[in-house]
Amino acid sequence: MIQCTQCELCEVGPDGRRAFKCDPFSNIKEPECLAKWQLIRLDMLLVSYQSMLRWQKEMEPMQRKMMKYVEREINDIDESDKWKIDEDEPPEEDDGGQKTEDSGDKKPEI
Repeated sequence: MIQCTQCELCEVGPDGRRAFKCDPFSNIKEPECLAKWQLIRLDMLLVSYQSMLRWQKEMEPMQRKMMKYVEREINDIDESDKWKIDEDEPPEEDDGGQKTEDSGDKKPEI
């Protein structure tokens, strides 16, 4: 098995960072290269996930403030609409348009 630093598809920059030109669909040299390529991609995915979590933690206080503001506005709207509902009377119940036995529409039996 050759090392990545010995492969012509790997370039090492002046700062020591490695740039891989490997493409798993066309120019992989050895089967182990595919496993290394998968590990590199998983590492990149992990780094992006961690940065997303960090960003979400920074946004959390602002989101909490926004949610409190929205809840307060909704409660204010509900309070301002209370005059429309008379609290002394019980709410009317809708029977869905169905007739009951007490409605007087009962046919006499023969």
